[in-house]
Amino acid sequence: MIDLHCHTKISDNSFTVEEVITLAKENGVTHLAITDHDTTIGLEDALQRGQQIGIEIIPGIEISAYDYKRERRAHILGFYITPGHPAIEELCQPMIERRHQASMNMVEKIRLAGYEITWEEVEEIATGGTGVYKQHIMHVLLNKGYTDRIYGDLYKKLFARESEIQPKGIAFEAIEYINVIDAIQAIRAAGGVPVLAHPGQFNNYEAVQEWVKVGLEGIEVKHPLHGLEDEQKASQLAEKYHLIPTGGSDFHGFYGEKETVLGSKSIGLTSVEKLKQRRQSIKV
Repeated sequence: MIDLHCHTKISDNSFTVEEVITLAKENGVTHLAITDHDTTIGLEDALQRGQQIGIEIIPGIEISAYDYKRERRAHILGFYITPGHPAIEELCQPMIERRHQASMNMVEKIRLAGYEITWEEVEEIATGGTGVYKQHIMHVLLNKGYTDRIYGDLYKKLFARESEIQPKGIAFEAIEYINVIDAIQAIRAAGGVPVLAHPGQFNNYEAVQEWVKVGLEGIEVKHPLHGLEDEQKASQLAEKYHLIPTGGSDFHGFYGEKETVLGSKSIGLTSVEKLKQRRQSIKV
């Protein structure tokens, strides 16, 4: 069983690296990509732990990027990257700091709106990671009885982006994301294979041809947010542009947007072999 998209508590999963890898073993996963948001922290430990219990760990990342040409978000996965590589650190560390500051601002807005919450409580929940995410804020609010779930009406009330169908959340904070082209190139510079994550979530399909020209090597076909239509669109683009099809559970533990099983959405060993081959062709 292959899972090429999984997070840990280093970013926004409720489970630690060790807990995630142990669960993967229990679920029959043989190859697991650790793809935390905007960081390679924890990958060395993951590689060691995987070796100890017999799981092949693929060192990865998921960069929180933005398509400024089309004004929409885009996430880029990187596989077989070099942990701690300067190209990744220099690009992603400012993003981590911006997210953490935005979370601090959001907690203050929520407190001023009358909710009993402190920054210290949220930081405690996020201990062991690179910073505070909205899931950590919601976890505190859940513990205090304001809601019975991470994602639901309260999440929308607090954090929703303004749209035609809903007002802006009372704690919403815009974040400047990484340029998607910079993300692709940084992954390549770090020796990794850049892959477009869940294109159906942000409707990134029309940009694929352009991103292939700057180094995109794969596209995520199987994902919990992809229905049959999205899988077909992604598969067609993979075939048209000779992209490697990937898939994974996007496992976040208790913090998942929808309930998923670690090891689900397995794409098969062929994709892993293709990633390894493509990795060899990328010049570092």
